[in-house]
Amino acid sequence: MRSIFRSLSSQPVPVQGQRSVCPGGDMAEPPGKKLKSSLPQCRAHPSSGGSSRVRQNLPAAVEEALCGVGGLMWDGAYKLQALASAFERDDFALPRVSAFFHQEALKQQTEAEAMLGYLAERGGKYCGKDIQKLGYEAVCAVLPALELLLLQLREEAGALVELSQLAREHGDPHTASVVKSHFLAPRVDRLKLLGDLLTSARRIGCTSDQTRGFGEYILNELQEELTR
Repeated sequence: MRSIFRSLSSQPVPVQGQRSVCPGGDMAEPPGKKLKSSLPQCRAHPSSGGSSRVRQNLPAAVEEALCGVGGLMWDGAYKLQALASAFERDDFALPRVSAFFHQEALKQQTEAEAMLGYLAERGGKYCGKDIQKLGYEAVCAVLPALELLLLQLREEAGALVELSQLAREHGDPHTASVVKSHFLAPRVDRLKLLGDLLTSARRIGCTSDQTRGFGEYILNELQEELTR
């Protein structure tokens, strides 16, 4: 993963707080200016004008977006761990389903660490935040758990697409390329796998309530996607 952390050495490295000027005299990045965006916002992130931290040609808006998306991915890892635990209860034990969500949580954690590692390598700062206790104990069936995972991956994919676009708009093609190739592309594969798994779950009769039956047993015992 070290290869994705290399910055564009051919470009100048501005000091945070210094305003860059485009040809013609226009300011490329006015300090404190916030563009409208549906990206997850990092409310605790320091403004670009209040720090002397040296950034490796990293625009302030991109730094804040990387911080927000990294936090979103960490939240996702905790959610998946909670879903995995829901299928380890004595009254509803589906070990292969649980292992599947543990595996997804590990992928999520690895990607979150890579995102924040890239942010640090570019001279950015991750603010961190408290992780709230998740209420996934009420999840009582495989189908709604898979649907929750699908919604999460779609939300993250949308945020990554917008992050890549934001980086290009702020003259940071390196970040745009890294986000697309190392974070967005793997999510496309995961979304396809999850879509196949959901189709199978509905086809064999998995339900969305506590009336667990043969469908859940078949999915747990025979579905090969659970072990990929």
